Amino acid sequence: DYDEVSAAAPADLLVVGLGNPGMQYVGTRHNIGADVIEKLAHRAGASLSPAPREHSRAVRVQRGTLTIVFAKPDTYMNRSGKAVAALCQAHSINEGARIVVVHDELDLPPGRLKLKQGGGEAGHNGLRSIVQHVQSTDFVRVRIGVGKPPKGQGPDWVLSRPDLEQA
Repeated sequence: DYDEVSAAAPADLLVVGLGNPGMQYVGTRHNIGADVIEKLAHRAGASLSPAPREHSRAVRVQRGTLTIVFAKPDTYMNRSGKAVAALCQAHSINEGARIVVVHDELDLPPGRLKLKQGGGEAGHNGLRSIVQHVQSTDFVRVRIGVGKPPKGQGPDWVLSRPDLEQA
């Protein structure tokens, strides 16, 4: 069971889903991280609220003794680090290991999940921005496969919606 909590005490965990803001990006491959955060908040019986100082929509929930912040940046993917750094400051997250980033992954088949602690950006502009802003590569990555794009369609591929077979 989850309970929504106020922002008085430091959070134990920050879970951020990457994506782009705006209705035109809803349901696209690139927004799968943001979509996951919406679902997690909903399953926790909560909903994301505007957090303008953190450049995000976020909610704090309590699960037993654990305080978790679910958030999705209102920034574009390549500026996600600005939001993540502000969220860390607002919720007293001072270690990369207490950050979980959910994002799309071209190198995995559609729907496949892979967890990874630390590492490089692997060409992902959202991860690159986070590393630059929080000065750490130690965060946990939840990589969600969206599959390889057809040759020459990289940006168009991630900004498009998957076919029903891939959804």
